[in-house]
Amino acid sequence: MQKAEKTAVVILCGGQGTRLREHTESIPKPLVSIGDRPILWHIMKHFQVHGLDRFVLCLGYKGDQIKRYFLDYRTMSRDLTMTMGKPECAVFYQPLNEEDLEVTLADTGSDSMTGARVRRIARYLPDAPFIVTYGDGVSNVDLAALLRFHRSHGKLATVTATYPESRFGVIETDADSRVMRFREKPKLDGLVSVGYFVFERRVLDYLSADASCILEREPLERLAHDGELMVFRHEGFFQPLDTYRDYLALNALWSEERAPWKTW
Repeated sequence: MQKAEKTAVVILCGGQGTRLREHTESIPKPLVSIGDRPILWHIMKHFQVHGLDRFVLCLGYKGDQIKRYFLDYRTMSRDLTMTMGKPECAVFYQPLNEEDLEVTLADTGSDSMTGARVRRIARYLPDAPFIVTYGDGVSNVDLAALLRFHRSHGKLATVTATYPESRFGVIETDADSRVMRFREKPKLDGLVSVGYFVFERRVLDYLSADASCILEREPLERLAHDGELMVFRHEGFFQPLDTYRDYLALNALWSEERAPWKTW
């Protein structure tokens, strides 16, 4: 029996992070830290828990720094024993309690949009469903349930969505403008995409390698028009790292050991 292809996880890491200039002037947003680790590390650990350990990172803005992070990862993440005072200094890496990961670092253009980035890494994708997500948001999406849902409906694409939470408390009144109650940051009506797409390889036919191709616009709209796009509802935690306020909130959750995305 032929061995099934591993599900590949594509992480979009090429954006410029213009709303987080406090950090992204000097580093790409996926390397902005939560605690003492880049948000990219947190995202990948969540996938690893679900047995997903094959990654393709779509690099763009300051992508060389992401390459350097992984090239130096072995040295910077382990205790070292070194034998000094000899003609050649020997370095022994102490064991690291992490599973093996396969990470492909692919340059997809400094100014490419999301659809173009995915199309440009087609050669690294197996002939099997693959996941696409963003390199700047953390969640506790049930990835096993997401993949089961995708396989069950037989369509080309699945998008994960949730009901967003209002940034503000809400005042509810009666017809006479009398305050009835306060609701602290309620869930809003209407689903919003949180990414975590699952695509069949045929979705690549909906994409263009042209730098202007935006995944979330014409390609997804065409998939929806063709009846090939389904939604997986996520009722748990999701938080993008878009602003300095988000940065502070995520780091507070991590330091207080209340991080909902810590599934490992």
